[in-house]
Amino acid sequence: MTSVRPGAGEQAGAEAAAGDTRRRYRRILRFAGWNLAVTWWYELFLPRIGLARVAERTRSRRMQRFAQRFHVLAVDLGGLMIKVGQFMSSRLDVLPPEITAELEGLQDEVPPVAFGAIRALAEAELGVPLDSAFAWVDENPVAAASLGQAHRARLSAQDAEETGLEAVVIKVQRPGIGAIVDVDLSALRRVGRWLSHVRLVSDRVDAPELVEEFARTSLEEIDYLHEAASSERFAADFTADDRVAVPAVVWERTTRRVLTLEDVTAIKITDAASLRAAGIDPAEVAPVFAAVMFDQLFSNGFFHADPHPGNIFVSPLPDALEGERPWRLTFIDFGMMGEVPTTLRTGLRKLLIAAASRDGKGLVDAMRDVGVLLPSADTSQLEQAMTQLFARFGGMGFAELREVDPREFRDFANQFGDVVRSLPFQLPENFLLIVRAMSLTSGVCSALDPGFNLWDSIEPYASQLLRDERGNVVQDFAKEALSIASVAWRLPKRVDALLDRVEDGSIAVSTPHLERRVDRLERTARRLVAAVVFAGVVVAGALVRPSDTVLGTVLMVASVVPLAVAVFAGRRR
Repeated sequence: MTSVRPGAGEQAGAEAAAGDTRRRYRRILRFAGWNLAVTWWYELFLPRIGLARVAERTRSRRMQRFAQRFHVLAVDLGGLMIKVGQFMSSRLDVLPPEITAELEGLQDEVPPVAFGAIRALAEAELGVPLDSAFAWVDENPVAAASLGQAHRARLSAQDAEETGLEAVVIKVQRPGIGAIVDVDLSALRRVGRWLSHVRLVSDRVDAPELVEEFARTSLEEIDYLHEAASSERFAADFTADDRVAVPAVVWERTTRRVLTLEDVTAIKITDAASLRAAGIDPAEVAPVFAAVMFDQLFSNGFFHADPHPGNIFVSPLPDALEGERPWRLTFIDFGMMGEVPTTLRTGLRKLLIAAASRDGKGLVDAMRDVGVLLPSADTSQLEQAMTQLFARFGGMGFAELREVDPREFRDFANQFGDVVRSLPFQLPENFLLIVRAMSLTSGVCSALDPGFNLWDSIEPYASQLLRDERGNVVQDFAKEALSIASVAWRLPKRVDALLDRVEDGSIAVSTPHLERRVDRLERTARRLVAAVVFAGVVVAGALVRPSDTVLGTVLMVASVVPLAVAVFAGRRR
């Protein structure tokens, strides 16, 4: 009998876990199915029978109720549902404030796991008792997240001597989180398939592919060896940058489910009162943080995709010399990282430059280059919309936008909403992470300085990118000019050869005016080539002159020669 009871207990436990899994899966699907049905009824069916005003009148209240219900669901279930809610709360660009405001609190509402369960998992992973691995571990978590939680600790004397560290933070996965992630992803994949059959959604986005991208990110986030490697890669990108610090990894006490890092706890980036108490002006932190994030996205190509206030500290530097910045930004939690391929980075640079110059057409062209718009999209109305948008709201900071009459925003939304919805959008890989990173960056900067204007950070950065790209532009133009010059050099000889063939009868002549027409063609070609070369040299000189006055002036003076050819080459002798 005694040999049977443990097996029966294990079987009962497995059945209970399986039952919990099924209930979790069904609860997610019921929530998604009900809200999809409600959305279909109000947003598609009622307008078709002439009751669009009913949908409009109830939309705000429905959105708020949806957010409240999802908030309850996410807190109750935890797991990836918290991550989904956090992502939704950051999408200020596409989701109404009724949803984003309600879900903001999800960041800090995750209940902690009992320390006994954390201890058991950590000891199983490390292979030794915690008392042997660490001199001390605080049983009260310093942070509790949806996938894991962190505890302060001190390394043993031997490990402290080998690593040069003493105070550390142990990050431990929530017990059973692997199974929970599998269930949540299975449910989300099914919801993605449902959305792929809703034309309103499928015409604009590949929902199943978005779920797969979310799945890849989530699976990487629960692999702490991957996070540790990302941390060191991020640190390497900023090795010579005194604006940024990254905690060191204690590899001897790190596994796939346990991560030990240097304790770098400092002032939370949005804690304005503590910053001022330390002699740091929050308004000075905002542009530095924005510039660091721009460097990650547009220069390094490897970026922190979860820069919410809990993941960034401002660390005072008491030993800073006079004239040096007396603080630096310390990044933590590298579980959610994004990578920007070279081609996408080039497109993003064009996007940034177009936005900084308030160029509506250039912005739409850059969106096409990035891959957000399909090549077949007719964007003429979108270009007009962006041009008007820049004319009215371009350059405004967050504080200024709050003072604008909401009716103006509604007018713009009503005027161009149909245009945007009709365009075939697609999201390149990692693009959601880019949007998330930029949304959180804007939110943090606005919290630091209500008058912060993101344009003020974008414009000098875009100008620097333009200067960096100028050399490439000149090189490309030089190659094109050489190619044109080569054609111009060969063209008279080819025309002479053609005339020789006409004269010796190897080409049948069907009109007595052919020779005069060929002569006019030759003169026209000379003028055309000379005009193109003149324009090229003038533009090159204008581009180079701000950084190299001598070379720019020489090029602009030299452009007189092809100009003269263009003017006089067409005259008869």
